[in-house]
This record gives sequence, structure tokens and C-alpha cells, in this order.
Amino acid sequence: MTATTGRAGRREWIGLAVLLLPTLVLSMDMGVLFFAVPFISTTLAPSGTQQLWIMDMYSFLLAGLLITMGSLGDRIGRRRLLMIGAAGFIGASLLAAWSNDANQLIAARALLGAAGATVMPSTLALIRNMFHDPKQRQVALGAWGGILTAGATLGPVAGGLLLDHFWWGSAFLPAVPVMALVLLTAPVLLPEYRSTALPRPSAGGTPTGRFDLLGAALSLTAILPLVYGVKTIAVEGWSLLPALAIAAGLLLAAAFVWRQRTAANPLLDLSLFRIRTFSGAISVNTIAMFAMMGFSLFTSQYLQLVKGMSPLTASLWSLVPSVGVGAAVGISSALAGKVRPAALMGGGFLIGAAGFAMMTQVGAHSPLALILTAAGVLAAGTVGTMTMTAEMVVSAAPVEQAGAASAASETAVELGSSLGIALLGAAGAAVYRHQLDGAALPAGVQGEAAHAAQDTLGGAVAVAAQLPGRLGADLLETARTAFTDGLHVAAGVGVVLALGAALLAYRLMRHLPAAAPVPTPAPEPTTV
Repeated sequence: MTATTGRAGRREWIGLAVLLLPTLVLSMDMGVLFFAVPFISTTLAPSGTQQLWIMDMYSFLLAGLLITMGSLGDRIGRRRLLMIGAAGFIGASLLAAWSNDANQLIAARALLGAAGATVMPSTLALIRNMFHDPKQRQVALGAWGGILTAGATLGPVAGGLLLDHFWWGSAFLPAVPVMALVLLTAPVLLPEYRSTALPRPSAGGTPTGRFDLLGAALSLTAILPLVYGVKTIAVEGWSLLPALAIAAGLLLAAAFVWRQRTAANPLLDLSLFRIRTFSGAISVNTIAMFAMMGFSLFTSQYLQLVKGMSPLTASLWSLVPSVGVGAAVGISSALAGKVRPAALMGGGFLIGAAGFAMMTQVGAHSPLALILTAAGVLAAGTVGTMTMTAEMVVSAAPVEQAGAASAASETAVELGSSLGIALLGAAGAAVYRHQLDGAALPAGVQGEAAHAAQDTLGGAVAVAAQLPGRLGADLLETARTAFTDGLHVAAGVGVVLALGAALLAYRLMRHLPAAAPVPTPAPEPTTV
């Protein structure tokens, strides 16, 4: 059928509501899991490295496959790929909920990441295809970004409610009915789109250009060994195997770039990154997500394992920083037409740096207001920088590459999120282990119990619960102090990163005037 080249109508707006459903689920996923970590630690007894993999495997598979799936959606149809991902997410969520050990949960998280990679670029690319009018598209993208923020806010609350009444696996179940609803409504409410720029048979149908399977393999295999090496060295110290993994990951990343430059039908057109607005917006989002998600794990564990809150109580307290986020989004929107993006983004990162600096003052016995205020300042600064970038990314790319461009943006965001959890989390874990290895554990804490206490704060809390009176209290005090020492080191790294990001954002965006209109390519002439 012929695409509407003017303003969107009722069907497109109803279709947008369908697209927001899986977006909400994907943004809630990590927040829900944060509050399940202490329960997973005590039930499945993962090692420190396994615990990080449980958190990260989803995001790393998501990041490694987004470019592949974005390109595949451009070829086979973005609605079709969305539905495949929704079905896969249902199955993987059920597998994760009933995992029997840490390795099975890690595998289930990997499947969730692969399914999520088929969903996320399809939602953003379909918005690009459905809304050709710049003002309507800005509203639609604002709703998409608002749902991401709402999901990140509601995820901890949903997790707290479930974990207060059910077992830890229930944290994975909210996705099941939502994705089932997507499967039922998408064929009726969402149009199908494929790129018209790819080679096709004379009678139409599926593009004939060969899919870049080698590029797809390289995009995934470049990420996993690199992150494995960094995390393992950070947590366990230097050894040959993780060093070789880092080297292999760097070589594979270079091979992926070379492949995309030379392939006849690359997964990702690297010329997109020559568009300064596109590359600058992606860089800003990556760093912002690194900072924000890297500290979300610390905050949730601090509330539960240091302050001793239940999951529901901790999740409700975690809503307090969202007040600062809402204010930051409103202020950024109000100033967007008056202040250059470079100044707004640079200022946002400076505010984030102030939040990190406040985190360095949080101790095991600090008042609750300190960490909540620090988290609010940190989130307000980083989210404030991200509110201006979605339209830049989507509008700067040609419409026939909407899937690949959206995937590139989401890959950067997910990679930033994952690396934030992995690297800042690994730094905190390394300090914790160093402190506990040198501490005198209470009498009777030996063997596996000592190993569990020295590996994670959740393990120490579980061991302390089995010790009588003062012995358990002493172990808790030692472990909680070690945890906050690790938090201080990670926050110090965050201060340096945020200050550097402020300078980078200013340099990359200083060519844009206030409320700069981003050139919009012509609408795609034909849809399937």
C-alpha cells in the first residue's frame, strides 16, 4: 500500500501505543532485576563474577545483536521482527523465572538479550517510518523516551512488589502478558515496513542482497571476550586468559569495522558516523547511560543490604531521585529553544559529576537522605542530557536506514549501560574482595561460608544471618564498610568520567544553534 507522506492519523497513534508496550518491558527489565540480586545471591549462591554476568549478559547480548537485528528488520520487515522478538522474550522470561542454578540463569539472560535485540530497534525504526511530520515525530519520540524513563522508574517498584510476595523468579514474569498483548495487537494495528533502498526481485518481496553473516558474527563476538576480560581482571586480578580475551575482542572489533567498510551489503553504513549530529548524540547517550546504570546497582544494593530494607521499601525509596529527573527533563525542554545543546549537555554532565562527588561521602551509617540526594543529582544531570538526543539520532539518518541507525543508537546505549554496570561494578567488587580478604572473619566462618562472605555483600548478609549475636553483627559491619569503600572508588571514577564527558559534549555539539532544526530526509515512498 502507499505510505502516508503527510501527517499521521489515528491508526499511527494507536500503533504508537502498541510500540510503547515492549519498550516499557525492556526498560523495566534491569530495574526489576536490581532488587532481585540479593535473593538470587542467597538462593543460587553465584560467585562475584557470576553475579555480574547475571546482571550483564542480557545487555551484552542485546548490544552485540542490535546492529544485526536492525539491519535484518530493514530487510525482512520491522513488524515481523518485532513479533519474533516478542515471542522469544516470553519463552526466555519463563526459562529465567524457573532457573535452578546461576549458569542456567545466565543462559536465560542471554536468550532474553537476543530476543530484546529484535524488539528495540524495531520500535524506534517503526516510529521513524510512521511519523513523517517533524513535529508529530518529535511528540512520538518524546513519548518513547518518556516510556523508557517511566519503565526505569517503575521497574524497581514492580520488582519490590513481586519480591515481597513471591520468589525471586517472579521478577521475570511481568514481561509475559505484555509481550503476549503485542503479539495479538501488532498484526492489526502496526503496518509492515521494509527498506526500499535494498536490492529486490523484479516482483518485489524480500531484498536480494546477501545478508552479512560474517559481520553479524563479528558484531557479537567482538563484545563478549572484551568485556569478559575486563570484568575478570577487575574482580580476580591479572591472569593470562582474560588478557588474551581483551586482545581478541579488540582484534574482532577492528575486523568488524573493516568488514562494514568493505562489504557489498554491510549491516551498518559507517558513513552515518560522519554526520556530526548523529555521532555526537550517540556518544552523549553512551556516556550518560554508563554513569547512570553503573550506579543504579550500587544504590539498590545499598538500600537493601546496607540499610536492611525490604525490596518493596527500597523500591519505593528509589522513586525519590525520579523527582530530580522529572525536574531536569522539564528544565531541559524549556531551555532547548534558548540555549545551545552543547551548553545544556555539558551542564548536565557537570551536574552528574556533582552527584558522583556526593556519592564519595556515603558511608555505611550515613543518613538515608545523602544517598537519595546524590542519586537524584546524578540521575538529573545524566537524563537531562539524553532528552535532546533521540530526535537528533533518528532525524539525521536516511529513512531507509532507520532500522540500522536506531540499532546503532541503541547498541551504544546498551553497551554504555552494560559497561557501566560491568566496569564500575567490577571496581566496587574488587575493592570489596580486597577489604574482606584482609579482614579477620569471625570464628566459625570458614570454607565455603568464608568464600561466600568475601565474594559479595549478599553472601556476607546470608552468612551473618546464621551467626549468633555479636559475631553476625561484626561480619555485617565489616562487609558493609567494604562495600561503601568500593562505592567510593567507583564514584571517584565517575567524577572524572563526567567531567571529561562535559568537555566532549561541548566539543561535539558546539556547531548546533539553540533549537537547531535537524535536516529531515524525504519520506520513504513505498511500504510493504
